[in-house]
Amino acid sequence: MFSDTDLRELLEFKSSVPVLSLYLNTDLTEENADAHRLRLRNMLKEINLPEDISAVERYFNHQYDWSGRAVAIFSCSSTSFFRAYPLAIPVRNMIQISDRPSVKPLADLLDTYGGYGVALVDKQGARLFFFHLGELLEQEGVLGETVKHTKRGGASSFPGRRGGVSGRTNYMEEKIERNLKESADFANRFFEEKHVRRVLIGGTDENVALFRGQLSKAWQSLVMGTFPMSMTASHVEVLSRAEQIGVEAEKQREQRLVDHLITTAAKGGGAVVGTEGVFDAINHDRVKALLVEEGLPQPGYVCDTCGALYVAMQESCSVCGKGKVERTLDAIEMAVSGVMRRGGEIDIVRASSALTKVGSIGALLRY
Repeated sequence: MFSDTDLRELLEFKSSVPVLSLYLNTDLTEENADAHRLRLRNMLKEINLPEDISAVERYFNHQYDWSGRAVAIFSCSSTSFFRAYPLAIPVRNMIQISDRPSVKPLADLLDTYGGYGVALVDKQGARLFFFHLGELLEQEGVLGETVKHTKRGGASSFPGRRGGVSGRTNYMEEKIERNLKESADFANRFFEEKHVRRVLIGGTDENVALFRGQLSKAWQSLVMGTFPMSMTASHVEVLSRAEQIGVEAEKQREQRLVDHLITTAAKGGGAVVGTEGVFDAINHDRVKALLVEEGLPQPGYVCDTCGALYVAMQESCSVCGKGKVERTLDAIEMAVSGVMRRGGEIDIVRASSALTKVGSIGALLRY
């Protein structure tokens, strides 16, 4: 399972000799293993790194079990560096050679599918799930007092509410409220321990609303959506529905972020759009959040000493004053890696015509 610790290791790794980065879609629901192996061989034909090619082939021949839907591999045989990460989410096939691992596709997966906390709730308890990159990592539950329906007529109410729900007693309402409070307290701890990035809640509208109101404000702010689902649903059903809602919510969040970026930049505020302005902000460590259109590759120039990025060739690096500026085939990849190493946020944006119009890249600034 790919983790933030793995990402940090990849971000910090740099070599004076080439590093091979390979992303291969291995989804057996689309094609069989032989077809994927053939595509892999064709991709490796273009690479003149025999030791790394052998390392990749050994991994597929002896270690990869084809149970995942994709795999990311990073190899630098000269430094005995080899990492392979099976993934439960399909990826776009890609191979790249650089002095660092190519992490942009992984950043995209983490941005969209990382750290889902899901709660299924009813009047008695909750089932809690932690999904990461399409896999179930943890599942726990909490069960309160049994809630029995009464045949008494009339309506009882929640404290402070007139009327109420027919067939409920004050005692029953207090029991439900107590159960949901215990479930929410348990969820607060669960989400905190798992470092959840987004929350979804399943159940009836009434139960979801009551449970959500009992969560701490911090977790309420991370609720991306709600959905109807039975407490007896399988984790596969829960994951499928959660990802569907999560991806749609992420698209809406990205669009709001793009609108904010463009508006702020137009007003001369703390934002820039376009490659040149973004590179300058990165070079001076001003980027708080980098927005990049999905699949945006762009050649550029980089300083071999300090890593400063440029759109056009420079006689010397204007940032450090001593480095040699060289051409790179994917300056956007280097921009993503550089921002992440410095603690900035990355948003890989899908299908945004507004971002495309301003150069497909932008940044919100620290100052």
